This record gives sequence, C-alpha cells and structure tokens, in this order.
Amino acid sequence: MTMDYFDILVVKGGVIGWILWIMNFAVCAMIIENFVNIRRDNILPADVFVQLQELVTGKHYREAIDLTSQETSFLSEVINAGLTESPHGYGAMQRAMEEASEGRITRMLRHIEWLNLIGNIAPMLGLLGTVWGMINAFFTIVQAGGMPDPGSLANSIGIALVTTLLGLNVAIWSLAFYSVMRHRIDALCAEAMVASQELVTTFRPGVGK
Repeated sequence: MTMDYFDILVVKGGVIGWILWIMNFAVCAMIIENFVNIRRDNILPADVFVQLQELVTGKHYREAIDLTSQETSFLSEVINAGLTESPHGYGAMQRAMEEASEGRITRMLRHIEWLNLIGNIAPMLGLLGTVWGMINAFFTIVQAGGMPDPGSLANSIGIALVTTLLGLNVAIWSLAFYSVMRHRIDALCAEAMVASQELVTTFRPGVGK
C-alpha cells in the first residue's frame, strides 16, 4: 500500500497539526526577514564608517550629526547619540552611546524572541496533539470491546504521533536559527561598538581635537 504523506502530515494532523503548519510558515518568514535585517550593511556599513571617519577627522561634526540622523544603521544611531552629547563632555558621550547601543540591541533581540517563543511552544502543542490522539485511540479500544482492529488502531496511533513530529520540526529549526541570529547580533553589534569608540577617540580628554 502506497502511503499518502500529504494526507498523513497535513490533513490528518487535525486542528493542532494545522496550527503547527501555520507556525512553520511563520518561522520561515521570520528567518528570511531577520537574515535581511541582521546583516553587516544594517549594523556596521563600511561606507558610512569611512564617511564618518573622514568627517570626524576633519572636525566636521555638524555634518557627521546630519549624516547619522539620516542613516538608520546601528553605527549611525550610536554615533549620533554620542555626538549630540559632545558639548557635555566625553563621559556624557560614552553614556549616550552605551544607552543607544543597549536600546537598539534590545529592540533587535525582542524581534527575534518570537523564534524562541515558537520554538518552546511548538513541541508542547505537538505533545498535546499526541496525547489527544492517544486518548482517542484508547476510546477506540473501549468501543471495540477491548479487541479493536490492529490496523485501525496502529493508524490512529501513527496519526497521533504526527503532531509530535510537526512540533519537533518547528522547534528544532526555530531554536537553531534563534541561536544563529542572536550570535550575529552580539558579534556585529560588538564590532560596531568598537568602531564607534574609535570614531570618538578624539573627544577623549588628553587627545587633541
């Protein structure tokens, strides 16, 4: 007998199976979106860094503030916060840059937190579907007077396990990509902070402007 995997994995998963498939597609969309957003060009764009380096070295601070106000990268947001506070001294600049960095990182982590949430909920939903399917299988035994058809019972149990399979599938790759995205955020933002510190070095006491 040829097995219809579409029927088994999609149709017979029931309501919980459909929910897990929706979560699966949502995870796909979030992974694509985050790969587009969490990349070097959006966090530490090389061309913007070079422009800022030239402006700061040439003491064109107003132009640097204007550039970072219009540009949306992590680097620009942090530098803009620092340069805006430059009249209050180097310490104020450092605090402003740290606050801007923490705020931007928090927003990025909050955005990818959905992957973590789905990764933790999905196996629980899969288990819920399996438990419900097993309950139905046992009631089938009861209704058959303790002697159900083995093929029918095996089919019911197999379908019940489908939701666990779907739940684990969603969980494994959503948690895996959550870890990858978190590492990308940590690594790129740390690199951008080092670059930011380098750009404002001339404001440090004892360093000539």
